[in-house]
Amino acid sequence: MRILLLGGNGFIGRFVANALKQQGHVLALFHRGTTAVPAGVQEIRGNRNQLSASAQELKRFAPDVVIDFVISSGAQAEDLMKIFRGATQRVTMLSSIDVYRAVGITHGTESGPLQEVPLTEESELRRSLHPYAPESMQLVRKIFSWVTDDYDKIPAERVVMTDPDLPGTVVRLPMVYGPGDPLHRFYPVVKRIADRRRHIIFPEPLAAWRSPRGYVENVAAALALIATDERAARRIYNVCEEPSFSELEWARKIAEEMRWDGDFLVLPIERTPQHLLKPGNAAQQWTASSTRIREELGYEEPVAIEEAIRRTIRWERENPPGVESLAQFDYAAEDAAVAGQHRSVPSGT
Repeated sequence: MRILLLGGNGFIGRFVANALKQQGHVLALFHRGTTAVPAGVQEIRGNRNQLSASAQELKRFAPDVVIDFVISSGAQAEDLMKIFRGATQRVTMLSSIDVYRAVGITHGTESGPLQEVPLTEESELRRSLHPYAPESMQLVRKIFSWVTDDYDKIPAERVVMTDPDLPGTVVRLPMVYGPGDPLHRFYPVVKRIADRRRHIIFPEPLAAWRSPRGYVENVAAALALIATDERAARRIYNVCEEPSFSELEWARKIAEEMRWDGDFLVLPIERTPQHLLKPGNAAQQWTASSTRIREELGYEEPVAIEEAIRRTIRWERENPPGVESLAQFDYAAEDAAVAGQHRSVPSGT
């Protein structure tokens, strides 16, 4: 197949490109040209925010499938479908677990009772569109430069899934971890263990909170499968690992791999150092189901979770964040909290 990747040169895209290359597909990658494309992949330079300006060159590649890694809004989705209607067989867009109403409940942008979990593709979506404050979007854009002011995956999903002439597929991604993770999700635990801290603190609500996760190479395998399987046309898929572990359980898995023999301390909010508290309603779990992609397309993770954790720890230790938040590692405050601990949870239990 001939597959066009829009913005597919980042954290997830490079693994998808590798998976598709190994399968023998012909690839073209559309990006700004700030990084080199993988060997054997055709390069098309341009700006995703001005997709129409590159329309003719993109269509000359004659893709069978288009994968949009950086779609940010309903307006971008309209441009996408307009350009490729009649020029490709199917469009696949990367969406996010943040479309679900449960996420809005956690962030306080949605009212009402807690949402039922696990979240399936039929779970209720957010009622509030564009709920993110401008200052929040500015921070996000420092990490994900493709995010636009009108970012919201829900309008984009609606456009892609309702086009009568061009079949679309939506892939709702979890919290993705692994080598290259721009958010360094494992780093706070990895650094504390590497610094030989004897205690690692979790506030009670966060310790029990569950969210969907996926190792980047496994997520890439799912995307490669979806892009090349005709059965995925006009379907929405959650992609995530199962079961969904709590934050404390994830920390224990990291500790086990790093052979740490310290203690995790689960403290009430009022006794937890301020820098370790997270905003939001942690009573709303984000546990998600990936049953649909497993049953319909036969998806299985190619990398076992133990190996995924091992590779991620190695990368985090070799590639610490360029700028660390000192407040995130206020060891003096943590030591003071440990002295007044209420209960201790051994790392291996």
